[in-house]
Amino acid sequence: MSDFSAYGLLGLCIGFFWGIGCSLAILYSIYLGGYRKGVEDSLAEVKSRRFLEAKKKVQTRRQKEPPTVRNSA
Repeated sequence: MSDFSAYGLLGLCIGFFWGIGCSLAILYSIYLGGYRKGVEDSLAEVKSRRFLEAKKKVQTRRQKEPPTVRNSA
């Protein structure tokens, strides 16, 4: 352990942060892909079964909740 210098620690930190950054980039691209697919499904003339089920869930949830006041900023 005595041969482990500050450069080794620096390399370990850079490697760790590089790995975290790559993981976040992958998760963000997956998120954007899902968002694009959702927009694409909402604009399609023939809606998919999954889209219609999700829309129905949102509508029933909105009917159960009291209306909230939104500020347009």
